[in-house]
Amino acid sequence: MKQRIIIGTRSSRLALWQAEFVLFLINKSFPGITAELKQIKTKGDEITDKSLVQINGKGLFTKEIENELLEGTIDLAVHSLKDLPTELNPGLRLAAVTKRHRAEDVLIAKEKNTGIDQLRKNAVIATGSVRRKAQLLYHRQDLKVVDLRGNVNTRIDKFLKSEWDGIVLAAAGVERLGLEKHISSYIPADLLLPAVGQGALGIEASTANSGIEEILIHLNHRETFIETSAERAFLKALGGGCKTPIAALAKLTGKRLSLEGAVCSPDGVSLVRSKAFGPPEYPKELGEKLANELIMHGAGKLL
Repeated sequence: MKQRIIIGTRSSRLALWQAEFVLFLINKSFPGITAELKQIKTKGDEITDKSLVQINGKGLFTKEIENELLEGTIDLAVHSLKDLPTELNPGLRLAAVTKRHRAEDVLIAKEKNTGIDQLRKNAVIATGSVRRKAQLLYHRQDLKVVDLRGNVNTRIDKFLKSEWDGIVLAAAGVERLGLEKHISSYIPADLLLPAVGQGALGIEASTANSGIEEILIHLNHRETFIETSAERAFLKALGGGCKTPIAALAKLTGKRLSLEGAVCSPDGVSLVRSKAFGPPEYPKELGEKLANELIMHGAGKLL
């Protein structure tokens, strides 16, 4: 086993929190190993004046980090799993997934205990996600949804200085940074189905790096890996990316794996949503099964 591990990460506060969390897990279980972080700037960090729809979003927050994995200058890369493409470059693998945090989204509004349904008519909501925008509009066509980019802290600061009625963020990011005081309400998945992999951290590694296998086995959370494998298979089968409003959430309960997925038109007018069940031993097959079911019910026209 390697005695020195270098972990690649983006440099935002949330990305550093995530990488430092993985660093803590390694140091706790492998005290004889020296582990350190390497901060890497990605294209997504540099382009902040355009929406994700306007730029090629595939690998936007991962490509530069993946290049260093392939070059061997880092051993592991820590990502928000929802940012990691379902098609990885040859020579790379999703080696572990940490235990999932809360998967749902939250509303940050001017007043506490405000939910989506309590917002005024024609309320202005900011988000950088086409998934969130489409589902919000499907639920309430009167909402005015504007684009919002930047890290969690930047988005909250922009909101506090704005005249917007609210912004929508992932609960996991807000809570990991200790910013729960800004949360007005948690948005139930029935209204706003999360992004694929939301709330989980993905640990990416080179297939050629065999000296870290024991560490990867320790970092991996079996239940979360199974759940997110079904979600990622669903997304991959649909061929979706950051420009397509696709959402999914899997849940492993005992010996039954459930997967709920949705495909929505960007304007929120149309939405196809369904749920499927299967054994946890076959998450990939469950994801593909649900994708095919949604396509049969009209999702293909929305992709």
